[in-house]
Amino acid sequence: MIRAAVLLLLLQTPKPAVPFTSPLTAADLANKQAVVATSAGTFVIDLRPDLAPNHVGHFIKVAQAGGYDGTIFHRVVRLGIIQGGDPLSKNPAQAKLYGTGGLGVLKAEFSGEKNTRGAVSAVLQPGKPDSAGTQFFVSVTDQPALDGKYTIFGRVSEGLDVVTRISEAAADERGAPLERVEITSVTIRATPPPEPEPFATESSADLAKHRAVLETSVGAITVEFFPDKAPEHVRNFLRLAALGVYDGTAFHRVVRGFVVQTGALTSRGPLTDKQQKAVRNLQPEFNDTKHVKGVLSMARGDDPASAMTSFFIVTGDAPSLDGKYTVFGRVVDGLPVVEAIEQAAVNGEAPVDRIELKTVVVR
Repeated sequence: MIRAAVLLLLLQTPKPAVPFTSPLTAADLANKQAVVATSAGTFVIDLRPDLAPNHVGHFIKVAQAGGYDGTIFHRVVRLGIIQGGDPLSKNPAQAKLYGTGGLGVLKAEFSGEKNTRGAVSAVLQPGKPDSAGTQFFVSVTDQPALDGKYTIFGRVSEGLDVVTRISEAAADERGAPLERVEITSVTIRATPPPEPEPFATESSADLAKHRAVLETSVGAITVEFFPDKAPEHVRNFLRLAALGVYDGTAFHRVVRGFVVQTGALTSRGPLTDKQQKAVRNLQPEFNDTKHVKGVLSMARGDDPASAMTSFFIVTGDAPSLDGKYTVFGRVVDGLPVVEAIEQAAVNGEAPVDRIELKTVVVR
């Protein structure tokens, strides 16, 4: 009788779940992205089967079956992480259980990959390294304390501004957003070829044909360029302008009889991922063009190779700048606007009232 009872108990005891193993081949998994559309915007994950093939295979399987559609980001840490993917979060009535669903499916695939900004990792049950499943979290900023403790299976390549915005959602003391931030769909696609940067292949002769109109809160300023003197500075300016990097920056420095300066990223809101990737240090292209009134030149720090986005328009002869800063263009229309900016009331060198570079239109 006892043996029969023991046998019955054994039969009723559920067997441990067999960890998921992806049936997809390495070729099937390679070069895939997940486009995550949410109620707060869209971001793109580069999936990394080289780090965690079973995690990537499982994510693809769930996404293609619509398993993420209607789930939410149920936990946020401001500028820390965002967590989602729990199938229970489709149902608002199960809010108390959010964070417990969809786990216990995958064995750990730890790697040396770091939990830096944009890393996408699998959520685990506490103390159980082989308990991952549908839930995932995205590191909004570097999280070195998590390195080696969670399986990283992807990295956000576009839309980190969206991820950041989700992390800033108003939340309760447990990190649960007060309003639902929903994943509307997750689409798996082949990784598209890199998008060419604007003006990357144009010759100096082609670059010289362009003009840029600086639309400011005071009026419009039109500039021409000197690619024969500073081709990479011209290319850089046109690229940043085309991507909207200069939009919403301020004229942060005004020195009468010397310069008016703008383009500093600290004077505008956050850049998108695409914009941020276009910002880089420039090697100097010092040349024999003199710093006279109306000349366009690139600002920099002490390092000659530290120029990035900030530039200035000279408002009076400035021979002290010659050969030390890269001249790359000059004003051809709108000099009275430059003069009006120069006359602004200042506190030190900073305008008392904000003078904005609203946008730069390339023609």
